[in-house]
Amino acid sequence: MKPIHVVVVCVLAAICVPWALHGRYVFHVATLVALTIPMALSLNLMLRLGQLTLAQPAFMGIGAYGSALLAARVGVPTTAAVLVGGVIAALFAAAVGPIFLRIKGVFFVLLTFSFSQIVNLIFQEWSSLTGGNGGLYGLPKLSILGLQITTPNAMYPVALLFALLVFAVMIAMERSAIGAIFGGLNEDEMMSRSFGSNALSWRVAAFTFSGFIAGVSGGLYAFYIGYLSPEAFGLRQTISLIVINSIGGATSALGPLLGTILVVPLPEFLRDAQQYQQLSYGICLILFLKFMRRGLVSLVEVRGNA
Repeated sequence: MKPIHVVVVCVLAAICVPWALHGRYVFHVATLVALTIPMALSLNLMLRLGQLTLAQPAFMGIGAYGSALLAARVGVPTTAAVLVGGVIAALFAAAVGPIFLRIKGVFFVLLTFSFSQIVNLIFQEWSSLTGGNGGLYGLPKLSILGLQITTPNAMYPVALLFALLVFAVMIAMERSAIGAIFGGLNEDEMMSRSFGSNALSWRVAAFTFSGFIAGVSGGLYAFYIGYLSPEAFGLRQTISLIVINSIGGATSALGPLLGTILVVPLPEFLRDAQQYQQLSYGICLILFLKFMRRGLVSLVEVRGNA
Protein backbone atom coordinates (compact mmCIF):
# COMPACT_ATOMS: atom_id res chain seq x y z
CA MET A 1 0.00 0.00 0.00
CA LYS A 2 1.43 3.37 -1.02
CA PRO A 3 1.69 6.22 1.51
CA ILE A 4 -1.07 8.19 -0.21
CA HIS A 5 -3.37 5.20 0.11
CA VAL A 6 -2.60 4.95 3.81
CA VAL A 7 -3.46 8.63 4.25
CA VAL A 8 -6.77 8.16 2.40
CA VAL A 9 -7.65 5.14 4.54
CA CYS A 10 -6.79 7.05 7.76
CA VAL A 11 -8.88 10.05 6.70
CA LEU A 12 -11.86 7.91 5.71
CA ALA A 13 -11.61 5.97 8.97
CA ALA A 14 -11.40 9.24 10.94
CA ILE A 15 -14.50 10.52 9.17
CA CYS A 16 -16.57 7.34 9.34
CA VAL A 17 -15.65 5.39 12.50
CA PRO A 18 -16.72 7.89 15.21
CA TRP A 19 -20.09 8.47 13.55
CA ALA A 20 -20.55 4.76 12.93
CA LEU A 21 -19.94 3.93 16.61
CA HIS A 22 -21.74 7.15 17.59
CA GLY A 23 -20.98 7.53 21.26
CA ARG A 24 -19.98 10.61 23.25
CA TYR A 25 -16.98 8.77 24.69
CA VAL A 26 -15.88 7.63 21.20
CA PHE A 27 -16.00 11.22 19.96
CA HIS A 28 -14.03 12.34 23.03
CA VAL A 29 -11.21 9.88 22.29
CA ALA A 30 -11.29 10.76 18.59
CA THR A 31 -11.05 14.45 19.46
CA LEU A 32 -8.02 13.83 21.69
CA VAL A 33 -6.39 11.95 18.80
CA ALA A 34 -7.10 14.83 16.40
CA LEU A 35 -5.74 17.41 18.86
CA THR A 36 -2.56 15.39 19.44
CA ILE A 37 -1.69 14.92 15.75
CA PRO A 38 -0.57 18.57 15.23
CA MET A 39 1.47 18.42 18.44
CA ALA A 40 3.24 15.26 17.26
CA LEU A 41 3.82 16.83 13.84
CA SER A 42 5.33 19.95 15.43
CA LEU A 43 7.88 17.77 17.22
CA ASN A 44 8.47 15.76 14.05
CA LEU A 45 9.40 18.95 12.20
CA MET A 46 12.33 19.50 14.56
CA LEU A 47 13.30 15.82 14.54
CA ARG A 48 13.73 15.98 10.77
CA LEU A 49 16.20 18.78 11.36
CA GLY A 50 18.12 16.43 13.61
CA GLN A 51 17.18 18.08 16.92
CA LEU A 52 15.01 16.60 19.65
CA THR A 53 13.13 19.38 21.45
CA LEU A 54 11.27 18.88 24.72
CA ALA A 55 9.75 22.36 24.62
CA GLN A 56 6.54 21.50 22.74
CA PRO A 57 4.37 21.02 25.88
CA ALA A 58 5.55 24.44 27.07
CA PHE A 59 4.46 26.08 23.81
CA MET A 60 1.17 24.19 23.99
CA GLY A 61 0.67 25.47 27.53
CA ILE A 62 1.54 29.05 26.54
CA GLY A 63 -1.00 28.88 23.73
CA ALA A 64 -3.61 27.28 25.99
CA TYR A 65 -3.28 29.73 28.88
CA GLY A 66 -2.86 32.69 26.53
CA SER A 67 -6.03 31.81 24.61
CA ALA A 68 -8.01 31.04 27.76
CA LEU A 69 -7.04 34.26 29.55
CA LEU A 70 -7.71 36.41 26.48
CA ALA A 71 -11.18 34.93 26.07
CA ALA A 72 -12.18 34.64 29.73
CA ARG A 73 -10.73 37.89 31.13
CA VAL A 74 -10.37 40.23 28.17
CA GLY A 75 -13.37 39.12 26.14
CA VAL A 76 -11.53 38.30 22.93
CA PRO A 77 -13.62 36.01 20.68
CA THR A 78 -12.47 32.41 21.15
CA THR A 79 -11.48 31.82 17.51
CA ALA A 80 -9.29 34.92 17.52
CA ALA A 81 -7.94 33.97 20.96
CA VAL A 82 -6.77 30.60 19.63
CA LEU A 83 -4.83 32.26 16.81
CA VAL A 84 -3.36 34.92 19.11
CA GLY A 85 -2.36 32.18 21.57
CA GLY A 86 -0.52 30.46 18.75
CA VAL A 87 1.25 33.71 17.85
CA ILE A 88 2.26 34.24 21.50
CA ALA A 89 3.75 30.73 21.61
CA ALA A 90 5.55 31.40 18.31
CA LEU A 91 7.00 34.64 19.70
CA PHE A 92 8.38 32.78 22.70
CA ALA A 93 9.88 30.19 20.33
CA ALA A 94 11.37 32.95 18.17
CA ALA A 95 12.85 34.60 21.27
CA VAL A 96 14.57 31.54 22.73
CA GLY A 97 15.28 29.79 19.43
CA PRO A 98 18.40 31.77 18.42
CA ILE A 99 19.88 30.97 21.84
CA PHE A 100 18.88 27.32 22.14
CA LEU A 101 19.55 26.32 18.54
CA ARG A 102 23.19 27.28 18.68
CA ILE A 103 23.52 24.25 20.94
CA LYS A 104 23.26 20.69 19.63
CA GLY A 105 22.96 17.17 20.95
CA VAL A 106 22.10 16.35 24.53
CA PHE A 107 22.71 19.93 25.69
CA PHE A 108 19.96 21.19 23.37
CA VAL A 109 17.63 18.53 24.78
CA LEU A 110 18.47 19.61 28.33
CA LEU A 111 17.97 23.29 27.48
CA THR A 112 14.52 22.71 26.00
CA PHE A 113 13.58 20.43 28.91
CA SER A 114 14.66 23.11 31.40
CA PHE A 115 12.67 25.73 29.50
CA SER A 116 9.60 23.51 29.57
CA GLN A 117 9.97 22.91 33.32
CA ILE A 118 10.40 26.64 34.01
CA VAL A 119 7.27 27.47 32.03
CA ASN A 120 5.34 24.76 33.86
CA LEU A 121 6.59 26.07 37.20
CA ILE A 122 5.31 29.54 36.26
CA PHE A 123 1.91 28.01 35.51
CA GLN A 124 1.94 26.44 38.97
CA GLU A 125 3.19 29.42 40.98
CA TRP A 126 1.52 32.39 39.27
CA SER A 127 -1.83 31.40 40.79
CA SER A 128 -3.37 34.88 40.52
CA LEU A 129 -3.16 34.61 36.74
CA THR A 130 -3.21 30.89 35.94
CA GLY A 131 -5.04 29.45 38.94
CA GLY A 132 -1.91 27.52 39.93
CA ASN A 133 -2.22 23.81 40.66
CA GLY A 134 -5.87 24.39 41.46
CA GLY A 135 -6.46 25.01 37.77
CA LEU A 136 -8.20 27.59 35.63
CA TYR A 137 -11.95 26.95 35.54
CA GLY A 138 -14.98 28.29 33.72
CA LEU A 139 -13.44 28.70 30.28
CA PRO A 140 -15.84 29.58 27.47
CA LYS A 141 -16.57 27.10 24.73
CA LEU A 142 -15.12 27.59 21.27
CA SER A 143 -17.37 29.63 19.01
CA ILE A 144 -17.01 29.66 15.22
CA LEU A 145 -19.11 32.07 13.16
CA GLY A 146 -21.54 32.38 16.06
CA LEU A 147 -21.90 28.60 16.44
CA GLN A 148 -20.85 27.44 19.90
CA ILE A 149 -18.97 24.13 20.07
CA THR A 150 -20.29 22.48 23.24
CA THR A 151 -20.00 18.72 22.64
CA PRO A 152 -17.29 16.28 21.53
CA ASN A 153 -19.45 15.51 18.49
CA ALA A 154 -19.19 19.15 17.42
CA MET A 155 -15.56 19.65 18.44
CA TYR A 156 -14.25 16.60 16.61
CA PRO A 157 -14.74 17.97 13.05
CA VAL A 158 -12.95 21.20 14.07
CA ALA A 159 -10.00 19.34 15.59
CA LEU A 160 -9.86 16.93 12.64
CA LEU A 161 -9.87 19.78 10.13
CA PHE A 162 -6.97 21.47 11.94
CA ALA A 163 -5.04 18.18 12.12
CA LEU A 164 -5.51 17.55 8.40
CA LEU A 165 -4.50 21.13 7.58
CA VAL A 166 -1.27 20.84 9.58
CA PHE A 167 -0.57 17.41 8.06
CA ALA A 168 -1.09 18.79 4.53
CA VAL A 169 1.29 21.70 5.26
CA MET A 170 3.92 19.31 6.61
CA ILE A 171 3.64 17.03 3.58
CA ALA A 172 3.91 20.04 1.24
CA MET A 173 7.03 21.23 3.09
CA GLU A 174 8.47 17.71 3.02
CA ARG A 175 8.14 17.54 -0.76
CA SER A 176 9.32 21.08 -1.44
CA ALA A 177 12.74 22.73 -1.50
CA ILE A 178 12.29 23.43 2.22
CA GLY A 179 12.19 19.70 2.90
CA ALA A 180 15.38 19.24 0.91
CA ILE A 181 17.08 21.99 2.92
CA PHE A 182 15.94 20.43 6.21
CA GLY A 183 17.22 17.05 5.07
CA GLY A 184 20.55 18.56 4.09
CA LEU A 185 20.92 20.33 7.46
CA ASN A 186 20.20 17.05 9.22
CA GLU A 187 22.58 14.90 7.16
CA ASP A 188 25.47 17.30 6.45
CA GLU A 189 25.15 20.81 7.81
CA MET A 190 28.58 21.93 6.60
CA MET A 191 27.76 20.98 3.02
CA SER A 192 24.40 22.77 3.23
CA ARG A 193 26.17 25.88 4.46
CA SER A 194 28.57 25.65 1.54
CA PHE A 195 25.55 25.89 -0.79
CA GLY A 196 24.44 29.09 0.92
CA SER A 197 21.92 27.80 3.47
CA ASN A 198 21.79 29.79 6.71
CA ALA A 199 21.49 26.87 9.12
CA LEU A 200 20.56 28.88 12.22
CA SER A 201 17.89 30.93 10.42
CA TRP A 202 16.22 27.80 9.02
CA ARG A 203 16.29 26.09 12.41
CA VAL A 204 14.81 29.13 14.15
CA ALA A 205 12.09 29.38 11.49
CA ALA A 206 11.19 25.71 11.98
CA PHE A 207 11.28 26.08 15.78
CA THR A 208 9.01 29.14 15.59
CA PHE A 209 6.53 27.44 13.26
CA SER A 210 6.44 24.35 15.46
CA GLY A 211 5.76 26.63 18.44
CA PHE A 212 2.83 28.22 16.59
CA ILE A 213 1.30 24.83 15.81
CA ALA A 214 1.70 23.72 19.43
CA GLY A 215 0.18 26.99 20.65
CA VAL A 216 -2.91 26.70 18.44
CA SER A 217 -3.32 23.07 19.54
CA GLY A 218 -3.17 24.27 23.15
CA GLY A 219 -5.87 26.87 22.52
CA LEU A 220 -8.21 24.33 20.96
CA TYR A 221 -7.52 21.96 23.85
CA ALA A 222 -8.31 24.68 26.42
CA PHE A 223 -11.71 25.54 24.93
CA TYR A 224 -12.57 21.88 24.43
CA ILE A 225 -11.76 20.73 27.98
CA GLY A 226 -12.95 23.97 29.63
CA TYR A 227 -10.34 23.64 32.37
CA LEU A 228 -6.57 24.05 32.46
CA SER A 229 -4.01 22.56 34.83
CA PRO A 230 -0.19 22.67 34.62
CA GLU A 231 -0.17 18.87 34.75
CA ALA A 232 -1.52 18.71 31.19
CA PHE A 233 1.68 20.33 29.91
CA GLY A 234 4.23 18.41 31.94
CA LEU A 235 6.60 15.50 31.54
CA ARG A 236 3.90 12.98 30.63
CA GLN A 237 2.95 14.99 27.55
CA THR A 238 6.61 15.19 26.55
CA ILE A 239 7.08 11.43 26.84
CA SER A 240 3.88 10.78 24.92
CA LEU A 241 5.02 12.91 21.96
CA ILE A 242 8.41 11.17 21.85
CA VAL A 243 6.78 7.73 21.97
CA ILE A 244 4.35 8.70 19.20
CA ASN A 245 7.17 9.78 16.89
CA SER A 246 9.30 6.75 17.77
CA ILE A 247 6.49 4.27 17.12
CA GLY A 248 5.09 6.03 14.07
CA GLY A 249 8.45 6.97 12.58
CA ALA A 250 10.26 10.31 12.55
CA THR A 251 11.38 10.26 8.90
CA SER A 252 8.06 11.42 7.48
CA ALA A 253 4.97 13.40 8.48
CA LEU A 254 3.01 10.18 8.04
CA GLY A 255 4.81 8.67 11.05
CA PRO A 256 3.28 10.94 13.73
CA LEU A 257 -0.15 10.44 12.16
CA LEU A 258 0.11 6.65 12.47
CA GLY A 259 1.77 6.85 15.88
CA THR A 260 -0.94 9.10 17.32
CA ILE A 261 -3.73 6.83 16.11
CA LEU A 262 -2.05 3.90 17.87
CA VAL A 263 -0.74 5.53 21.08
CA VAL A 264 -3.34 8.10 22.18
CA PRO A 265 -6.27 5.68 22.61
CA LEU A 266 -4.18 3.31 24.79
CA PRO A 267 -4.72 5.15 28.12
CA GLU A 268 -8.45 5.31 27.36
CA PHE A 269 -8.61 1.59 26.68
CA LEU A 270 -6.61 0.93 29.87
CA ARG A 271 -8.55 3.39 32.04
CA ASP A 272 -9.69 0.59 34.36
CA ALA A 273 -6.09 -0.59 34.76
CA GLN A 274 -4.13 2.65 35.11
CA GLN A 275 -1.14 0.86 36.62
CA TYR A 276 -0.53 -0.76 33.23
CA GLN A 277 -0.61 2.44 31.15
CA GLN A 278 3.07 3.31 31.49
CA LEU A 279 3.95 -0.37 31.16
CA SER A 280 2.13 -0.52 27.83
CA TYR A 281 4.04 2.57 26.62
CA GLY A 282 7.33 0.96 27.63
CA ILE A 283 6.59 -2.38 25.99
CA CYS A 284 5.47 -0.73 22.73
CA LEU A 285 8.54 1.48 22.62
CA ILE A 286 10.94 -1.40 23.32
CA LEU A 287 9.35 -3.62 20.68
CA PHE A 288 9.42 -0.92 18.02
CA LEU A 289 12.97 0.14 18.79
CA LYS A 290 14.07 -3.49 18.65
CA PHE A 291 12.22 -4.75 15.58
CA MET A 292 11.06 -1.64 13.70
CA ARG A 293 13.49 1.20 14.32
CA ARG A 294 12.01 3.42 11.63
CA GLY A 295 8.52 2.96 13.02
CA LEU A 296 5.22 2.09 11.38
CA VAL A 297 6.00 4.33 8.42
CA SER A 298 8.73 1.88 7.36
CA LEU A 299 6.05 -0.74 6.62
CA VAL A 300 4.24 1.71 4.36
CA GLU A 301 7.46 2.69 2.58
CA VAL A 302 8.50 -0.93 2.00
CA ARG A 303 5.09 -1.93 0.68
CA GLY A 304 4.91 1.22 -1.43
CA ASN A 305 8.26 0.42 -3.07
CA ALA A 306 7.42 -3.25 -3.58
